[in-house]
Amino acid sequence: MSGQKICPWAESSVLMKQYHDQEWGIPSKDNTYLFEMLNLEGAQAGLSWSTILNKREGYRQAFHHFDIDKCAAMPEDELEKILSTGEVVRHRLKINAVRKNAVAAQLVAKEYGSFSTYIWQFSEQKQIVNHWKEAGQVPAQNEMSVVISKDMKKRGFTFVGPVIIYSFLQAIGVYDDHLTTCPCHTNNR
Repeated sequence: MSGQKICPWAESSVLMKQYHDQEWGIPSKDNTYLFEMLNLEGAQAGLSWSTILNKREGYRQAFHHFDIDKCAAMPEDELEKILSTGEVVRHRLKINAVRKNAVAAQLVAKEYGSFSTYIWQFSEQKQIVNHWKEAGQVPAQNEMSVVISKDMKKRGFTFVGPVIIYSFLQAIGVYDDHLTTCPCHTNNR
């Protein structure tokens, strides 16, 4: 369509555009993907998303492609090795968060049937399509991300503040926050 322009944040690199076009805002209920995105969003805290995308394969290698059960069972020495040699952001709390989040994800899966069912319950298992015209209108957090953040913290998750959770919800497609001018917005697909 003429006049359509992708979301401005995706214009910074080929990798960012690829992520924007093929993943961001597309609903996913795949437990492993959701777990990966939760941890990558947490790893991004204080950094740029492009830094994390550039290290994504390193994260996948270090953390068993984000298999929840394998991450929950990671011993201390394996986490220490990642801290010293992994192609990831070398931040002890963020590295340890993957195992901690895996254990918490296992617990919610026991209660809800899956990690995905737990996350998507907050939107009644439906995508929420927003209609932002400008990047400045997109919030950094909202009421739902605050509620989810509090609930996840109570359940033992870490690096799950409301801003991180809002970004996570955008990433996994609970929110379609593509600008209305973007060809990837639900109404333009």
